[in-house]
Amino acid sequence: MTPEQLSAVIRSVLLDAVAAGEIALASDDVPEPKVERPRQREHGDWATNIAMQLAKKAGANPRALAETLAARLNATEDVTAEVAGPGFLNLRIAASAAGELARSIVEAGETYGRNEAFAGERVNLEFVSANPTGPIHIGGVRWAAVGDSLARVMTASGAEVTREYYFNDHGAQIDRFARSLLARARGEQAPEDGYGGQYIEDIATRVTADADAAGEPAPASLADAEAIEVFRARGVALMFDEIKQSLADFGVTFDVYFHEDSLHESGAVERAIARLREAGHIFEADGATWLRTTDFGDDKDRVIIKSDGETAYIAGDIAYYLDKRERGFDRCYIMLGADHHGYVGRMMAVCAAFGDTPHVNLELLIGQMVNLVREGQPVRMSKRAGTVVTLEDLVDAVGVDAARYSLARYSSDQNIDLDLDLLTSQSNDNPVYYVQYAHARTRNVARNAAEHGVSREGFDPSTLTHDTESILLAALGQFPAVVAHAAELREPHRVARYLEQLAANYHTWYGQCRVTPRGDETVEAVHTARLWLNDATAQVLANGLGLLGVSAPERM
Repeated sequence: MTPEQLSAVIRSVLLDAVAAGEIALASDDVPEPKVERPRQREHGDWATNIAMQLAKKAGANPRALAETLAARLNATEDVTAEVAGPGFLNLRIAASAAGELARSIVEAGETYGRNEAFAGERVNLEFVSANPTGPIHIGGVRWAAVGDSLARVMTASGAEVTREYYFNDHGAQIDRFARSLLARARGEQAPEDGYGGQYIEDIATRVTADADAAGEPAPASLADAEAIEVFRARGVALMFDEIKQSLADFGVTFDVYFHEDSLHESGAVERAIARLREAGHIFEADGATWLRTTDFGDDKDRVIIKSDGETAYIAGDIAYYLDKRERGFDRCYIMLGADHHGYVGRMMAVCAAFGDTPHVNLELLIGQMVNLVREGQPVRMSKRAGTVVTLEDLVDAVGVDAARYSLARYSSDQNIDLDLDLLTSQSNDNPVYYVQYAHARTRNVARNAAEHGVSREGFDPSTLTHDTESILLAALGQFPAVVAHAAELREPHRVARYLEQLAANYHTWYGQCRVTPRGDETVEAVHTARLWLNDATAQVLANGLGLLGVSAPERM
């Protein structure tokens, strides 16, 4: 029995009591009761405070109302209840009903855990969006892992998710990148405000080689202005291709690559400003054009067209947000680095100025710093990038699975230190190893069961009576709610933490309950039932790891 099924049983009992006149409520006033695991296992399998929640509206004493519900629940076959404190209900599920969950999970397969919390919602999820002027650094890698996991969690919760990468190909950083490539191609030092690192030399060499292969003059031999344009166009394209390949190797692909330049070339910026002007939110002062964001909670109004006629950076952001909404997205999520806290207020004001709801139609997720540690010392520099640690550096050190899992298992607003030695160790202290090993163990148990003649024929869930089995079943039943909660809060790390607890429950059960008979013992009903429980655990571990973009190995 899942928590949702238990909730339905309680609601059915409530409605029966209402219909019998035992509770003074209208049937429309009866909500879906929430159930949760009690803090102390001896208090039961689940608990609910529904009697306390409804008592005032029903004009009843909470404990008396709880006793009414307990009597009706105790008359059912699958649930027993006892009243505690001022009106809590502690609930126990019959082994036969609890064990049926294993069958439900195995039969649901990959769909177990999916829910409809965001059904019908179109979500635009923008993440990574690193400048195409160098490899993806460790902060961007964190967003790659968290963003892709969030997209998977939202999809599992019914949303239609579009992964989007904002390609920053407009602005001064592109000019510095092009000048850096030209300087390296000419054997000169990079400009003082330019980019360094081996990757600059590699790209400059490729641009030169491509021109030579095409029978074109060496770009470095051209006049400065012409040479910079060649290195800008070809260098950015090469760098971005490399970024996309690095992300694909990391298991992250995007549905849309949106070019910042297109906003300025298509007139989208002007259209967005005109829309805000029509709404009365634009004013002129000091020769500049301003958006009155203070009307919507910002700390100051924002210049969108400077006195020299150039657009301010926020103008592109305004146009980009409007573009997303006009493409039909109900929710726009943007993942940004730790240095963007000041960005939240102004963009929420922009959202409101368009008549939308801040933190609903637009939500900004701010990620904190990631530090790498090896042998107790910080890892600060990349061999290739020169000044930062890159995606490739992390993957080379620990592999894709460990990198993705370790970055996704923390709340994004938390600074994290990743111990590279720990993440490559085969120990229970290594969280990704611990969870993956649990899945590999379930597959090994299934193989051994087959060898000993244990099959899933003739499942009797009532034989699953060991304490570790009820604990494991309860944990398995929580998975759909964990997924829905992770989507609701935009916190995929909740899935990782759940998997670690599930793995612990499984390892404990494995140590105390045998799926295969010993020696000359015959195969009994309990062995069959335990195989179902083992395979259900395997399915949930695989489904959860899949939401994090991490593999579920068959052997380790």
